[in-house]
Amino acid sequence: MPNDQPDTSRLPYKAWILLVLTALFWAGNVVASRNGVGEISPMVLVTIRWGLVSLIMLTLSWRQLVADWPALRSHWKLVALMATFGFTGYQALYFTAAQHTSGMHLAILQGIAPAFIFAGAWICYGTPIGLVRAIGLVLTMLGVATVATRGEPMRLSALDLNMGDAAMVLASLFYAGYTVALRKRPAVSALGFFTCLSIFATLSSLPLLAVEMAQDAAQWPSPKGWIVVAYIVIFPSLLAQIFFIRGVAAIGPGRASLFYNLVPVLGAIMAVTLLGEPFAAYHAAALGLSMGGILIAETLGGRKF
Repeated sequence: MPNDQPDTSRLPYKAWILLVLTALFWAGNVVASRNGVGEISPMVLVTIRWGLVSLIMLTLSWRQLVADWPALRSHWKLVALMATFGFTGYQALYFTAAQHTSGMHLAILQGIAPAFIFAGAWICYGTPIGLVRAIGLVLTMLGVATVATRGEPMRLSALDLNMGDAAMVLASLFYAGYTVALRKRPAVSALGFFTCLSIFATLSSLPLLAVEMAQDAAQWPSPKGWIVVAYIVIFPSLLAQIFFIRGVAAIGPGRASLFYNLVPVLGAIMAVTLLGEPFAAYHAAALGLSMGGILIAETLGGRKF
């Protein structure tokens, strides 16, 4: 099974590339989700998302799933929990949070996930954080805070917590638990594992969809909503999740969690290029802090000083 110890023989460039692309696709998910407001309701989006992913994955990798099924069946409870909390629960809470809190709050609170992951890896596996990696984590979180506050730290004092903030904190905790659990995933192919996860995510989303429909809050996608669904299915769901699974397998959950902090930074950059928002100096500063934190943690984290 993969471990969370540094590779002293060579730097894991392939894992870094996969995790940067994952962050890029997830950043695009933020933009797509904003464009989906008023075009599709949260649980309709979650159910269609994982339903389509399941169909695509079954079409592409049913042989791998059949080959991996004996191992997956013996660990089905773990896989079901990972899908329910890491996929369905996270997305449901994320979209709920977006309905009740500001983008600034969401950006800041997303940065809590790596701290949860480091804590979980330490509690569950005894993974040491170390001073250098702790410094790297702080720098990446400063990058998140820089974006969220637009380079004005005093904005933090004006923030008021609400139900949306609590939902985003819980969502971050759910995804942190999923990330930490990836280290214990069955010894099967990434495609077979992800296919099984997507099926369980679809099934676990149905009760929440039923609640949304019972409340007369369900909204089926408009033409623009289907474009949002298409992007979310292909990039944040299919490619990003597979890349993330492989990235965690290569360098461990604690180290991989640092790349999560690129999401709000890259999201801000994509807002500039895709939504026409102005580019400011704090965007460059935030990107530098986040990338610098990752490089420090990855290149120096395994050294003793």
